[in-house]
Amino acid sequence: METNLKEKNPLEPTPLPPSLRANRVAIGSQLYNDVVEFLYDEAELFDTLRLRDWIAMVAKDIEYTVPLRHTRATRDQDKSIVRTVQHMYDDYRSIMLRVMRVMDTRSAWGEDPPSRTKHMVSNIRVYRTDKENEFKVQSYLLLTRNRFDNDRFDLVPCERHDVLRKTDEGYLLARREVIIDQAVLGTPNLGIFL
Repeated sequence: METNLKEKNPLEPTPLPPSLRANRVAIGSQLYNDVVEFLYDEAELFDTLRLRDWIAMVAKDIEYTVPLRHTRATRDQDKSIVRTVQHMYDDYRSIMLRVMRVMDTRSAWGEDPPSRTKHMVSNIRVYRTDKENEFKVQSYLLLTRNRFDNDRFDLVPCERHDVLRKTDEGYLLARREVIIDQAVLGTPNLGIFL
């Protein structure tokens, strides 16, 4: 029996819902405040290396992607983000493996001793989607990263496009796409979460 269903290409991220201004959640509303608290709590967990606690905030069907950035002329800005090649393309299982490698083994030499990071989240906008319990969240992230006893630190500026899902237990991160501003990364690796 033939079917017309097209199988999803595993290298093609799920499209994010549109950011319609009419769907924007008001700043200061309870929903907006709940989302801001989620993002601030998440940043604290990353910065204090409480990655096992962070996993509890992640949906089992998560897609976590970090596409490449290319420098393009003004007229070609729509081609500056390349989603067919990724710095990271993770699902729940690969995120669990990354967390276990850092927290439970001695083989994470790239993060042992761990980086000292600060995730500074700003410009948070929350949008309702077609699904009553899911919200699109756009935010800016400025990550500082210091390693070893170096007197310098790395800066990684990015824009994040998330989907948060409201459940009986609280919000879960169901989708994250991180667009890094830099075409050439200014940090030695991405052994950290953005």
